[in-house]
Amino acid sequence: MGGTFMRAPRSPLVLLILGAGIVRGQGTQPAAAQTPPAPMLTRWARDVTPDRVLPEYPRPQMVRPAWQSLNGRWDYAIRERSAPMPTSFDGTILVPFPVESQLSGVRRNVSELQRLWYHRVFRAPALRSDRRLLLHFGAVDWECSILVNGTEVGSHRGGYDPFTVDITTALRPGDATQDISIAVWDPTDADDQPRGKQVRKPHGIFYTAVTGIWQTVWLEVVPAAHITALDIAADIDAGTARLRVASSGAPAGTTVRVIALDGRRSVAEATSGADEPIVLHIPHPKLWSPSRPFLYGLRVQLSTGDAVKSYVGMRKIGVSKDSGGTLRLFLNNRPLFQLGWLDQGWWPDGLYTAPTDAALRFDIEIAKRLGFNLARKHVKVEPERWYYHCDRLGLLVWQDMPSAVNELREGQSARGSVEFSAELERVIDALRNHPSIVMWVPFNEGWGQHETERYVSWIQRHDSTRL
Repeated sequence: MGGTFMRAPRSPLVLLILGAGIVRGQGTQPAAAQTPPAPMLTRWARDVTPDRVLPEYPRPQMVRPAWQSLNGRWDYAIRERSAPMPTSFDGTILVPFPVESQLSGVRRNVSELQRLWYHRVFRAPALRSDRRLLLHFGAVDWECSILVNGTEVGSHRGGYDPFTVDITTALRPGDATQDISIAVWDPTDADDQPRGKQVRKPHGIFYTAVTGIWQTVWLEVVPAAHITALDIAADIDAGTARLRVASSGAPAGTTVRVIALDGRRSVAEATSGADEPIVLHIPHPKLWSPSRPFLYGLRVQLSTGDAVKSYVGMRKIGVSKDSGGTLRLFLNNRPLFQLGWLDQGWWPDGLYTAPTDAALRFDIEIAKRLGFNLARKHVKVEPERWYYHCDRLGLLVWQDMPSAVNELREGQSARGSVEFSAELERVIDALRNHPSIVMWVPFNEGWGQHETERYVSWIQRHDSTRL
């Protein structure tokens, strides 16, 4: 957290402690004169073993009891980008640590002219005819194709948002084991896709590239008619929580029942059609704040049988005038000075990936003990469990969109702009239910900045519950 203090402005809204990746002994020494850093492991690295890698359920806002982690040992190979799928591999990699990291067990760079291949065999659960098997990825940087038993089942572009592939039809019926391969291409700063502080040649405040799987990979069995997403918004002035439950495969007439819980006690209940608005009226709502981060539990059930657990924090963020007529940041209709730091989210042993869930919690717990109530997540997106810990421990978050161009210059390529826009929307949609997030930051300083007015207007329309 070490960094430089900024002097508070005359009408302070927030104080940020800027952690700019300062390395002891680095100073203003020319990059060419620097020696590579010695390997450094955090205290949590000793808790990482191949049979226990980030075993926690990775999606706390949409929980089902039955799931299977695919974290652990995979085969890997680095080949020319145009080469076909390999038939032999270079060794094993510990997923989900990026290939450049120490904890991956590989620590190799992958250039824009190469492709990183993953492979493993997994046991698929027995499926009834009315069940589907979903393969979930927390994040893969940057472009990937997924093959199951040699059949391509999906692809994705974007290094910061989760995605899901239905692999049911690619399974070999009756086989105890199935085969999965993933091909990844990541140009890092050789192209204009969002990448944050990643560069091919780390220097100064720009850091080691992150290639491939860097968040949990997991399997989940769901009914053919199942919940795919929740959209939750609190209105403390009206005393309501509004939901929309998205579904797949649900027949006409399917209904959704939602129950809000204070501990084990039901405090509100409502029923509506699938994919239609649902309003929960919560009497005398307990408000969420850094000093009292109260969360209501949610139970969501389709009439066809699928059910998930979630939660909601009743809070409101805004900008209003205080009693002296000065504009302030308000939380729950009261002024709140937001005191925080610029959180890079990098680990010496796992790079983008924290070694353990306890390590993720540690940063937040220490911040709270030091008196902070805010983190600005700086040009990086975290696994959802980080935001879950902010929700339950009470830390406000200003969430950056990772930059697509690091240089302080205007604009980027047309292709880069398309990628930036698409991923910005997916990141907001993936994180919008977390009460801890109170602000979206589309651009850091001037990095890749373009069409600013359009982006600000779009964000205000897309999510009116935040600044």
